[in-house]
Amino acid sequence: MSSDESGIPSVTTPRPVPAAAPAAGRAGAPSPSAALIVSLLGFTVITVDVSAVTLALPAIRSSLHGGMAGLQWIVDAYTLMFAALMLSAGALADRAGARRAYTVGVALFTLASLGCALAPGIGWLIGARIAQGAAAAVMMPASLALLRQAYEDPARRARALALWTVGGSVALAAGPVLGGLLTETAGWRAVFLLNLPLGAVVLALLTRTAPSPRRPRPLDPAGQVTAVLALAALTFAVIEGGHAGWSAPSVAGASAVAVLAGPAFAAVERRHPAPMVPPAMLRQRGVVLPLVIGFAANAGFYGVVFLLGLYYQQLRGMPGTEAGLMFVPLAAVITAANLLSPRLAERLGRRPVILVGQAVLAVAMFALLPLGEGTPMWRVVFLLVPMGLGGALAMPALTALLMDAVPAHRAGTASGLFNAVRQTGGALSVAVFGTLVAGPGDTFSLPGLRASLVVAGTALCATTLLTAWVFARERVPAASRRAGWTGRPRD
Repeated sequence: MSSDESGIPSVTTPRPVPAAAPAAGRAGAPSPSAALIVSLLGFTVITVDVSAVTLALPAIRSSLHGGMAGLQWIVDAYTLMFAALMLSAGALADRAGARRAYTVGVALFTLASLGCALAPGIGWLIGARIAQGAAAAVMMPASLALLRQAYEDPARRARALALWTVGGSVALAAGPVLGGLLTETAGWRAVFLLNLPLGAVVLALLTRTAPSPRRPRPLDPAGQVTAVLALAALTFAVIEGGHAGWSAPSVAGASAVAVLAGPAFAAVERRHPAPMVPPAMLRQRGVVLPLVIGFAANAGFYGVVFLLGLYYQQLRGMPGTEAGLMFVPLAAVITAANLLSPRLAERLGRRPVILVGQAVLAVAMFALLPLGEGTPMWRVVFLLVPMGLGGALAMPALTALLMDAVPAHRAGTASGLFNAVRQTGGALSVAVFGTLVAGPGDTFSLPGLRASLVVAGTALCATTLLTAWVFARERVPAASRRAGWTGRPRD
């Protein structure tokens, strides 16, 4: 894939349609622009919901009277279901058609957001967040599949994917700003109520997109159940182990379930005629490497955003709006780097962009270690610059690498797997970091913050070295070097 000098896709020229379809340009005609807009809006909404809630956590804790474990579950109930169900959601998008699956996902997400806003207690809110995560899992792979369907030309598709990635990255970074502002001015429930009008807009615009073909593919319920069990049990064990003790019966039981469910999932996938995770896909370097990098990058980014939201408000005593504004420079850096990444990938190749982006993100984790109770705020903002720069440089090239490595009919499955792994990284980092940072009486612990940063930085150093080793071993024909490493297995 490549992009033009502007880095902006030419989305005004419709893709060819069958003769029986309405002529391009008439009212009601399917439009690639509509597909790009609804995909971008949906991705933005479900991504904002992750990071915006982080700034609302102290207000939720005060309103609904929950502890640190409850706050971790408010975040992880969403990301856990998002991750686990996205595996089969990708296959569902291929089977039911991307537009149909996306419509159902948006409708369910909007209703679940209303349930979150009306929550009378922590338990209700966690349940509604589970429903939100399940709906988001349906939306995510379907949004990428809509783009894959709307843009048949690889160059135009690359530019559309770049915009899609920019939207998600900016939403992730800007979410805390919005969350802090809404929480302080209108209350934490407004964070969820905002999704209602946005959901209605997306549903209306979906009528302007082209219908998606259906591909008969059997579902994999046994694989889905074992995947949910494995991830939920592991997350429960990590969160509750840090609060109730690792020897508690519930923690030991959850650990046992996770240990058994993981191999059971692998066994089910090997025997199923149409598994959620096709074994052949996991033998492609262009798939496996993005999965590993995506896991580590999301673990670092999601985990640090979670920690900083608590750091600003609980340790530094900042109000929600002020804490949210601390993320504005990060959002600006991410936007600029996301727009720059496709151009750099076109001129230098994807390999150096992915490699350097990871290395910068790893350095960013260690650069935050000096944070303390009296660190000047300008220094905190300055130290966040490499975090935004590294992840935003690597992710567009990484997404394009994955999409090029799979055929069109596997786009939904591949994107579902990729985002499931990324969300799993985010969920586990919140579980681990939240446990580390919980001091006596659920106070914020600076040593726990630093331990979390060391864990994230070490993981990213490991993936950077792995990436360098893989790229060094991969032989690319001279004519393909400017286009970047495709990741397709050698014959």
